[in-house]
Amino acid sequence: MLEGLFIWAKFHRILKVLIPSEKAGCSLAASITAEDVRELKRRFPGVPVVTYINTYADVKAESDICCTSSNAVDVVNSLKTDRVIFIPDEYLAGNVARETGKHIIYPTREPRHQFPEELDYQMIGWPGRCEVHEKFSVEDIQNVRKQFPDVVILAHPECSPEVVAASDYSGSTTAMIRYVEKTRAPRYLLLTECSMGDNIAAANPEKEMLRLCSVRCPHMNEITLEDTLESLVKEQYEIQIDEEIRVRALRAVERMLEIGRED
Repeated sequence: MLEGLFIWAKFHRILKVLIPSEKAGCSLAASITAEDVRELKRRFPGVPVVTYINTYADVKAESDICCTSSNAVDVVNSLKTDRVIFIPDEYLAGNVARETGKHIIYPTREPRHQFPEELDYQMIGWPGRCEVHEKFSVEDIQNVRKQFPDVVILAHPECSPEVVAASDYSGSTTAMIRYVEKTRAPRYLLLTECSMGDNIAAANPEKEMLRLCSVRCPHMNEITLEDTLESLVKEQYEIQIDEEIRVRALRAVERMLEIGRED
């Protein structure tokens, strides 16, 4: 998220961050507010909060640590706690829960349920979704495999657990790039936002890429090269964040980076 970029930029003494279009946003980030996080912490006191990097700064500020799609499992394991709150991506949380062997609940779906201590759960999720990745289905995979039996299917972990399970590999965009670079399958299907898939295809022009390019992010596509140029020339649409929120959000980001350094 651009607010995350702001936090990093100001930490490194880059004092101005611009957003090329005021219309740009993120359906996943918009799915949760700082007050939502505070309410979760009231319902589950003492449980650490892991927040996906695709969130706004005030949500990060209410968190203990951030994560990316590539290090989410490592971040959760690093906490060494019986329970963890993982927000806001429902599908990423489900995939992490499966990989770490945790039972996940979504308390906002049953707001009056108290979830007693004897109930067996180790992860508390939130029903936020990326409106792009949630469109991919197991049926899509089945249809493609019928046409191309030798295809290798790569799914971003923001896809549903069912889609990830039906795929051959799941990983972040960077991880998918590395996978394609290192393997020699006859063709690949990339289940991710089509513009992100363009990056992988461009990096591997000799390999055959299949993509469901009807699935595009309307928010990302609000930003154009013309908007970017105008924003730079006029220095317009500067990101402004309250200093207290920036400092607290930065702390959550730094804790995530520390895990990478320990590795």
